[in-house]
Amino acid sequence: MQDDRRNKLAEVIVRHCTKVRHGDLVTIVGEPAALPTVEALYESVLRAGGHPSFHVKAEALQRVLLRMGTDEQVKHVSPFEEYRLERCDVLIVLSYKLGLAGAPDPARAAMLQAARRGLLTMSLRRLAEGSTRYCLTQLPSEASARDAGMTLAEHEDWVSRAGFLHLPDPVAAWGQLDEQHARMKEYLEARRELRFASPAQEQGPYPCGATNLVADISGHKWLSRAGGENFPDGELDSGPRSVDGVACFGYASYGGTLVEGVRLQFKDGRVTDASARTNENFLHRMLDMDAGSRTVGEIALGTNYALTRYTRSTFFDEKIGGTFHLALGAGYPQTGNTNESGLHWDMVGDLRAGGSVHADGELIQQNGRFLRAGWPA
Repeated sequence: MQDDRRNKLAEVIVRHCTKVRHGDLVTIVGEPAALPTVEALYESVLRAGGHPSFHVKAEALQRVLLRMGTDEQVKHVSPFEEYRLERCDVLIVLSYKLGLAGAPDPARAAMLQAARRGLLTMSLRRLAEGSTRYCLTQLPSEASARDAGMTLAEHEDWVSRAGFLHLPDPVAAWGQLDEQHARMKEYLEARRELRFASPAQEQGPYPCGATNLVADISGHKWLSRAGGENFPDGELDSGPRSVDGVACFGYASYGGTLVEGVRLQFKDGRVTDASARTNENFLHRMLDMDAGSRTVGEIALGTNYALTRYTRSTFFDEKIGGTFHLALGAGYPQTGNTNESGLHWDMVGDLRAGGSVHADGELIQQNGRFLRAGWPA
């Protein structure tokens, strides 16, 4: 990533997304390969008056742990990490895809995530309380560009535009999206039910079956994601009371493992049947991780129309304007969903080819386009 883009990204994350203040304890977590961006963030935090610290989270070392560690070692949660998460005012996480060969053993991957349930629960609690601020961003890499079918230069430009960093005032652009989200939020919080429908997708790299899913959203809050806890951003989400029906996804990726052709059957908010065209065993292992992993913790609408194509990165794809996604596992307490799990697995459904969304019977989106004035377009 070019220096000017890197510096602009750092300023937006520090000044807008996390609003670092004088005296804040700021934890930056990322791969060693992300060090140039870490340096830009470090400088920006210092200018804002915060106290930055950098902590390495290396996928390669996690692979070593899963391959060589005993069950006791895999389940061990570092007290240093617990202390850091409990004390920091701001947490900035940099995701950087390395494209390591081979997938970890699904049983041990599930064991690792289940052991970290307490960390995830604590983080969500602190966010709900407002005692910490958080931002996750995914940086372009050779591996992520390759997955997206782009050169690295093309991918860097695409990511920059997805974050509105090419505009003179990115923060103002995110503010405009937040205003549109406010109209959606007011409308959706007065509704009881959302119905998502899409025909089977036969074309494209990730074919899947038809979706017909009903979500009970009565009385629950919706959250505007307009350049805050994710960057780039672009979604409005809630935690449903329950979901029923069938949802199908062309792909779902978790912890570096790609699962294709996913079909989930829901009853009373829980997965009762699941299948996949590839890596079905991994899917079942994640679903059986703990007591909350089969329950839906989140339902969301993608609102970033600068994102137009799938990239095999859920972080970006879940925000594509004209998609919806649900997350299995942990819910956000701010919405009213209190499901706890070591899992939070977002799965993205495309509504742009014949899909629809109804709210209490009213058609509010068709073929991926919102039909109400003043909503994202």
